[in-house]
Amino acid sequence: MLYLDLPTAADLADLATQRTDLAVSIVLPTTPVSTETDADRILLKNLTKEALDQLEAAGADKRRVRDLIEELDDLVEDNEFWRFQAHGLVVFATPDNLRTFRVPNALEPLVKVSDRFHLKPLLRSVNFCNAGYVLALADGSVRLIEVSADLPATEVKVVGMPRDAASAVGEASIATRSYSGRIGGSEGKKVRLRQYARQVDTALRGLLAGGSAPLILASVESLDAIFRSVNTYPHLAATGIEGNPERLSAAELAAAARPILDALYRSEIAAWNALYSQRVNEDRATSDIARVARAATYGAVQSLLVDMDRVVHGTVDETDGTVTLADEASADTYGVIDEIARRVLLTGGEVLSVRGADLPEEHPLAAILRYAI
Repeated sequence: MLYLDLPTAADLADLATQRTDLAVSIVLPTTPVSTETDADRILLKNLTKEALDQLEAAGADKRRVRDLIEELDDLVEDNEFWRFQAHGLVVFATPDNLRTFRVPNALEPLVKVSDRFHLKPLLRSVNFCNAGYVLALADGSVRLIEVSADLPATEVKVVGMPRDAASAVGEASIATRSYSGRIGGSEGKKVRLRQYARQVDTALRGLLAGGSAPLILASVESLDAIFRSVNTYPHLAATGIEGNPERLSAAELAAAARPILDALYRSEIAAWNALYSQRVNEDRATSDIARVARAATYGAVQSLLVDMDRVVHGTVDETDGTVTLADEASADTYGVIDEIARRVLLTGGEVLSVRGADLPEEHPLAAILRYAI
């Protein structure tokens, strides 16, 4: 099972507004296999050393640096923390505070030292985590299967989940008549299946509330329609897995779900690129970094696509968005693309973190504007 603590909108807003004399952002891939985390801890230690070198080169206050590095060293030594991991870890540290986010995506190692945090790696986990859940729903059983990119599928225990349709409605059989004799036959079964589906939905709320992971329904057609009629989770995929899920193992359900997850991603990216092409003709879209930075500063970016792996070093003027590029990372610079994304978030825009191949002509970023600028 992946142990996740994904950022909420409030988390992102809080991180985006923070300014401090020393802010270190560290990103690294991790393994959810608790017996194999030693390499991850060594990697974090090495990345911490890289951050220290940058801070010393910038002449940062030694006492403040010591406090910050102590926070990171304590994290390396925290055995309990390393027992529960996912595929990626994002660490935000200052001399006064340290925050971690365990994410489902395998991330490239990265260190950024500045007066602000580097948020782009978190955005990928919020947008496209390449993971989700399968709800295997049948009259006689219900299972929730967690699906991830490169781990075996696992069944998740859900508090309050009914065992089957009959026990959910307190009957020996969902085809029996009610005490009044008015509910029975096919119509009575439909009523009881809806009651069952509603209990399943209620149980799922406790686990999925506030999340954005796709939920894929595996069920026969009639029960599929009934569950969708009572579902309250906004990320239930329109496409489901057909047939009786009781005949499929967790691994088989995960295999059937992965093409659906891939299709969800492709359709969202395709829709974004189609709108981008339309807006280019209206002079309301651009992939020019300087123009996007200026538009983000003035609150003119409606939606931004950024390359999750590419880093462009430099600074962005606070007043007019002028970009000054740098040859390498230092404590005096930050990620320009990340800073642009931060400004878009703060002005109510959407930011999607994607692979480079998903961007128009593989630019490091692309923006759809609210108005021409």
